Amino acid sequence: MPSMRFFAALCAGVILSLGQAFAADPKAEMDAAMQAANTAMQKGPADIGVAGQAKLKLPENFGFIPAKESRRLLEAMGNRTSDETQGLIIATGGQNANWFMVVGYTPAGYIKDDDAKTWNADELLNSLREGTEEANKERKSRNIPEMEIVGWVEKPLYDAASQRLVWSLASHDKGQASGADNGINYNTLVLGREGYVSMNLVTGMKEVEALKPVAKNMLAAMAFDSGKRYADFNAGTDKVAEYGLAALVAGVAAKKLGLLAVIGVFLAKFAKIIIAAVAVGGGVLGKKLWNRKKGNEAA
Repeated sequence: MPSMRFFAALCAGVILSLGQAFAADPKAEMDAAMQAANTAMQKGPADIGVAGQAKLKLPENFGFIPAKESRRLLEAMGNRTSDETQGLIIATGGQNANWFMVVGYTPAGYIKDDDAKTWNADELLNSLREGTEEANKERKSRNIPEMEIVGWVEKPLYDAASQRLVWSLASHDKGQASGADNGINYNTLVLGREGYVSMNLVTGMKEVEALKPVAKNMLAAMAFDSGKRYADFNAGTDKVAEYGLAALVAGVAAKKLGLLAVIGVFLAKFAKIIIAAVAVGGGVLGKKLWNRKKGNEAA
């Protein structure tokens, strides 16, 4: 298992990187980000290229916001992004729109999946809890709420035949009421020859069960291009990642917990109305979004 210092350093680094995340004029930036997202959005059915590595067969009644516009929208929500962020998937056809999926590509190299045959989900969960406690020292020193891992929403499940992985963790602020509806990441990814594509669904804890089929269908609709597939790996020439699949799950989970420590409450309150506004259109809805946001904050 990866060391606890790795988890703590990763979470602390994420927390420190968020100092500049919020725009000086959040209303104006949100309006502009939604307008740009609507203009650039591609509607399904469509084949969407991802990082020159893979293609997503986007179904009907779903939309894809490209990399530039999705990064801007995520940053308007208070989140930091990187060049790995490739886009956002949202609902456009009248179905449950209280979610979005962040699509990313990480050029980590070829990730060996041997450890998936023998990993122990309970041991991995304990490691994550220990790492979170270490990272809580940094959170506490910066007056950021300490985090607590509740448990698996879905234990890591890896399909060696398709190189697809699904998992999700539940977490909340320490001392928070057990019935609170926290934001949650439902993580899916597919391995390729040179890295992996991640497709992570962001929604509320009370809604994740109903949305699991959406996440899994999107994962099934993502495939690497010929020559970029996991099976195309060339041991003589290709880069091999320095970590395996278990460390990938642990590292990604630790990073996301660091992000949720800062923006989880924001997403839980406002992601629904933000994405609803983007799915239908900007402009007038941007004003409605802002008015509603102010009302929620006052409440």
